[in-house]
Amino acid sequence: MGPPPGAGVSCRGGCGFSRLLAWCFLLALSPHAPGSRGAEAVWTAYLNVSWRVPHTGVNRTVWELSEEGVYGQDSPLEPVAGVLVPPDGPGALNACNPHTNFTVPTVTRDWGSSVQVSWLALIQRGGGCTFADKIHLAYERGASGAVIFNFPGTRNEVIPMSHPGARDIVAIMIGNLKGTKILQSIQRGIQVTMVIEVGKKHGPWVNHYSIFFVSVSFFIITAATVGYFIFYSARRLRNARAQSRKQVCNGPSFQFKNISLLIVDSVSCVLIYFTCYK
Repeated sequence: MGPPPGAGVSCRGGCGFSRLLAWCFLLALSPHAPGSRGAEAVWTAYLNVSWRVPHTGVNRTVWELSEEGVYGQDSPLEPVAGVLVPPDGPGALNACNPHTNFTVPTVTRDWGSSVQVSWLALIQRGGGCTFADKIHLAYERGASGAVIFNFPGTRNEVIPMSHPGARDIVAIMIGNLKGTKILQSIQRGIQVTMVIEVGKKHGPWVNHYSIFFVSVSFFIITAATVGYFIFYSARRLRNARAQSRKQVCNGPSFQFKNISLLIVDSVSCVLIYFTCYK
């Protein structure tokens, strides 16, 4: 039996480099390239936020309806509602400490017992832990959902979070400006309630990180291709010149006194040898 197909086939002249270019090209177009959402759809979230403002013995409620949230990639696509509760302590907004607690409001029932209201954890992005860590902590503390607001400097930019392993509760992301506004209201003693409903389905997510990565990849592939073409052309030219020097040129010889002139009949190799006789 002969060798299997492809066995013993040698590869010359930068075959490995060609494979590298092909790999880079496929990586740039891959749906799993860094920063890309791949072929997954993105679901927005409708937010109905209400502020119960204390006002001279009466409570005045203000509502705000918007489509400013984005469901996490691993979140259940279902509605949820509750009072927004941030982590306890001024330095615990990121909820990266596994011992982080939440002070949840309670309501008193007719027979005198008090129970916790349905609540959503309001957590800031960042702090050195993953989205999954934050969402799982909120679930362990009894939250019905997790609302992650982006870190400072991002204004109202949001991304579809990836949080594998934390699929038990609804998780959405909102912008930093909106999250900070809600947090400051809570810190002033205002009760903020959020109703989350499934919004619209959008195509694959492309953010500025994806655009930057694809642009850099395209530049690298183009530069590498041009560089390899120049290198390959220069090497072929060098090999052609080397073969021309080694070429044996034969032709009729004429004697002119003490000089021997060799006329070469090859067009590609025009060599004139002058040999001086003693």
